[in-house]
Amino acid sequence: MLEKTDAQLLREYVEHRNEAAFGEIVSRHADVVYASALRQVNSPDLAHDIAQGVFSDLARKARPLAETLTRDASLLGWLFRSTRFLALNQLRDDRRRQTRERQAMENFDPISETAPEWERIQPVLDEAMADLTDEDRDAVLLRFFKNRDFRTIGAALGVSDDAAQKRVSRALERLRTQLTSRGVTTTTVALSTVLSANAVPMAPAGLAAMLSTAALAGTTFATTATTTAVKTIAMTTIHKTLIAATLAAAVGAGIYEARQVSNLRDQVQSHGQQGETLELQAAEIERLSLVVAQAKTSQALADERLVELLRRRGEAVSLRNQTNELARLKQEYPQFRSSRVIDQNYQTAAPRPEAIVPKEAWTFAGYATPEAALQSLMWAKSKGDVKAYWASLSPDEQQSSAQKFEGKPESEIATSLIVDASGTEALRLDRRIVLADGGVGFVLSATEVDNGATSTRAEKVIVFRNLGGEWKATGLPVK
Repeated sequence: MLEKTDAQLLREYVEHRNEAAFGEIVSRHADVVYASALRQVNSPDLAHDIAQGVFSDLARKARPLAETLTRDASLLGWLFRSTRFLALNQLRDDRRRQTRERQAMENFDPISETAPEWERIQPVLDEAMADLTDEDRDAVLLRFFKNRDFRTIGAALGVSDDAAQKRVSRALERLRTQLTSRGVTTTTVALSTVLSANAVPMAPAGLAAMLSTAALAGTTFATTATTTAVKTIAMTTIHKTLIAATLAAAVGAGIYEARQVSNLRDQVQSHGQQGETLELQAAEIERLSLVVAQAKTSQALADERLVELLRRRGEAVSLRNQTNELARLKQEYPQFRSSRVIDQNYQTAAPRPEAIVPKEAWTFAGYATPEAALQSLMWAKSKGDVKAYWASLSPDEQQSSAQKFEGKPESEIATSLIVDASGTEALRLDRRIVLADGGVGFVLSATEVDNGATSTRAEKVIVFRNLGGEWKATGLPVK
């Protein structure tokens, strides 16, 4: 039985919530991600955090990413770029803290020994890899970081075995050129040998299972983000002040106690002639070392609370901005104030025959124009095609619809879409509104039933905006 590709496993996770498929992806690439992070941050703990962040991002972005991958595609390139991005952010954000910790604990840092050739290449390898093209980087990763044969590489890249071999050779030569420009001179053969031997050391035992669990837990937590953001707005100034004071106290205590430990250690070394004094000072050093450890623990907790506070505050600001934008649209465009109010020109103007599309003629027309996007959206709803319906929406509208349908099976969502489209018998493509920000709104006339008997006509507005060259629905009518 052939091994499933990364793209197939990712689609299984997205479409069926198959956590075992996601776990297989993590198990397959955890070594490469961890090794890449370790080379850049030179800290096993930070490398573990970065690897966890990479796979958490993969879980959150799985759906849009799965839609862009071909059937035989590999995730190695995406994982490498994500690792590089998070590692650079980690180094930038933690540089000052790491410097302080190194000064306090420099006597306890282990010194690693590596082969001379690898020792020269390792510090600049990921920087050089980042400057390769996507195709060259994928070829190097598959051959030297995952030890794949040329047949497997060719299948992943969509080329023949011979073409895959030539592409790997060219990519390795370009990587050697990048290293040379950074002061590391080597040959292609030596580079090939050192990469095969050292590029991916064995990750810590149990790392893949831990990363998979943490990444999947992160996606569950994201569903409660809106509720927690609203609660954060209600947090009083006193609570925020207390958190800031706790953080400051923990940091201050850690620095002070670290200095005390250093001073007492010097005293023990200079006055070692008195045994009783040595014992007392040694006991004091142990006590202060314990205080330092406790202070670091308090600082870590305070850091976590502060990060959580800032994240929730950002979500609250985003929600507030969306509310303000909706209020602005309602004020600027009166047709949004009521689903039954439309421009008088639409009621009096005679429809153009070519602008009328009856329901039986609806089809998937793509997203190149607002009119095509409208027809694709209504076709997806009338057919109950949930996947096509999601693809017709903007990211913000997808999130809003996900909250509306949260907890419902796909069959129930499809039925709801069909019912929603049943009242519209035809599309009037000339009933459009051009908004000031470049968006285009369409006025739809639909039949609704009141009290199960009386049929009425309701006017609704759907707004589309151009996102990256495609028109997507950004404002659906709200009943």
